[in-house]
Amino acid sequence: MRLLLTACLFYGASALASLPPFSAEDVFRLQYASEPQVSPDGSFVVYTHNFMDIMEDQRRSNLWRVDLDGSNARPVTTGAVNDSGARISPDGTRLAYLSRDDKGGQIFVHWLDSGETLQLTRLEQKPGMLRWSRDGQWLAFTQLVPNTPVTMGQLPAKPKGAEWAEPAIVEQRTRFREDGKPSLTDGFTQVFVIPASGGAPRQISSGNCDHSGAIAWTDDGKGLYITANCNPDWETNPNNTDIYLVDLASGEKQVITERAGPDNGVTLSPNGKLLAWTGYDDKYLGYQSNLVYVANSDGSERRELLAELDRSIDSAQWAADSRGLYLQYDDQGLTKLAHVSLDGKLTPVSDALGGLSVSRPYTGASFDVGGKNTYAFTIGSADSPADIAAGRGSAQSHRLTDLNKNLLPHRALARVEEIRLKSSHDQRDIQAWVAYPPGFDPAKKYPLLLEIHGGPHTAYGPHFAAEIQLFAAAGYVVVYANPRGSTSYGGEFANLIHHNYPSEDYDDLMDTVDSVLARGYIDTDQLYVTGGSGGGVLTAWIVGKTDRFRAAVVAKPVINWASFALTSDNPAYFTRYWFPAMPWEDPMGYWKRSPLSLVGNVTTPTMLLTGESDWRTPMWESEQFYAALKLRGVDAALVRLPGASHSIAKRPSQLLAKVSAILTWFEQHNGEAQEE
Repeated sequence: MRLLLTACLFYGASALASLPPFSAEDVFRLQYASEPQVSPDGSFVVYTHNFMDIMEDQRRSNLWRVDLDGSNARPVTTGAVNDSGARISPDGTRLAYLSRDDKGGQIFVHWLDSGETLQLTRLEQKPGMLRWSRDGQWLAFTQLVPNTPVTMGQLPAKPKGAEWAEPAIVEQRTRFREDGKPSLTDGFTQVFVIPASGGAPRQISSGNCDHSGAIAWTDDGKGLYITANCNPDWETNPNNTDIYLVDLASGEKQVITERAGPDNGVTLSPNGKLLAWTGYDDKYLGYQSNLVYVANSDGSERRELLAELDRSIDSAQWAADSRGLYLQYDDQGLTKLAHVSLDGKLTPVSDALGGLSVSRPYTGASFDVGGKNTYAFTIGSADSPADIAAGRGSAQSHRLTDLNKNLLPHRALARVEEIRLKSSHDQRDIQAWVAYPPGFDPAKKYPLLLEIHGGPHTAYGPHFAAEIQLFAAAGYVVVYANPRGSTSYGGEFANLIHHNYPSEDYDDLMDTVDSVLARGYIDTDQLYVTGGSGGGVLTAWIVGKTDRFRAAVVAKPVINWASFALTSDNPAYFTRYWFPAMPWEDPMGYWKRSPLSLVGNVTTPTMLLTGESDWRTPMWESEQFYAALKLRGVDAALVRLPGASHSIAKRPSQLLAKVSAILTWFEQHNGEAQEE
């Protein structure tokens, strides 16, 4: 609402009514900030400036810096590239970051005073997780170390000049692909160190386990805290990560945490005396909250800081004075920043974090803490993607950037309103939001579009979402909710769907629709529903339970839990945490929760929409439902997006293709075309 009010003051109320709505072309004009980094003296912030490249249909990014008062904003890097992962050196003079050359991802170091840049690496595999040593002489990073490909048998020698088929690919791994990648390179992520002034990288970690978690240097620079799952059952028990201390000279590895459950996000206090990290004791629930722990630097005297906070800690960073931590967590659809002292006192800092999703209104943000307890974070709202805000201590923050000031104040955006309702199943509180079309008149009747979030253990909130804005601009009242199973309301609420999904979350969504209908401005004959991933599951479930919706679009769904559990990109996780038994041990348990089991009830015209490179909810999930609908004579369509992964809106044109297909399907089934 802030940006709309700004526009109103500038143009006047009558001019505001004539502003054009947010359009498909505007998606290519959006910009947003991410990955803020605060300087060691707390005087400036470096951040990633993300923008859309309409010619290449890609999201691009450069690095920018801005002083703490919002002045002196200027680019550090330029061009249609993807610069990211910036880390400021301990003395504040240099910036290490990730970019690309002709070989792929590489590490670069930029001198902030002179503007000179050094390409530090020429690696075959993409690096990540950059971390400076405390003396500024070294950088640690992670990189995949490929294994020698496995073969099965041996062919005779190929004659010179012969053209044979590609060699057979042999798999012996439990997990051999991930979303967007039909085949993962066989190997393990290891930790390396390299001189910050240039030189050869040296591998520090070893073994048949991925060291892909957080890295922290010891105070004296002689060791690294690293994260890995090096347990014998690492393939089938993927969550059981531990923190280790590795001696750089000898390679000797000391276990810091050792329990059944994940430990990650390790960070060392500025005074070098204490460690902090997040994790939990694994109870094999569908949803488990990250807790925050502190201990001495050797791992002794471990204790949990906030046992009474029933919220999951996304990340924790030490305050500059080593007397506490800044924490990020979600609470009732909002992403919050708070400070916790070492005696467990929690002090709120801001509840305005967000803006990173862009396409759909998910929670989430990023933040950093630098010198003088200066913090910076991504700030977002319902009418603006992420900008950068900053503050000191627990003082009120102030905005440093306004990246869309020449676009969004000049558009008539959907007004977003929070609503609360009671679930008819058990009277639990359900939170939802309504986005109204520009120029909304409550005396008129509008079509309603129910949009359902994925996960299922995620959350929506009052955050900017291009898809919601485009639906509203097309004339729909859009409603989205956080039904049971959603995060940001505590562990008990999230686990109401543990081994019980879909279930009464269906009732919560129908109650949300009924709550909006009771307001009197909805045409009850014009109800539509869509959702992606977990929202696709629920959309397919809904049309099997009711015929009240005129049309539905099921995006990237799970349709058959047995086929999904054994063919998605992480079978060890899904079978262990989402079901009480394996598919062959409880086939009917998998079946009764599968939307395919209800397909005999479906009469609603239903479109399936999935990316062809989606290995999280693979295309054959959509194909099963589509084939069943066609065999039953239900009006159905299957939309395949070439090159799209489970992150179906990753490229701007894919986002627009998704929205356009949904709106076209709904328009084809609104009754007006048939009457003509």
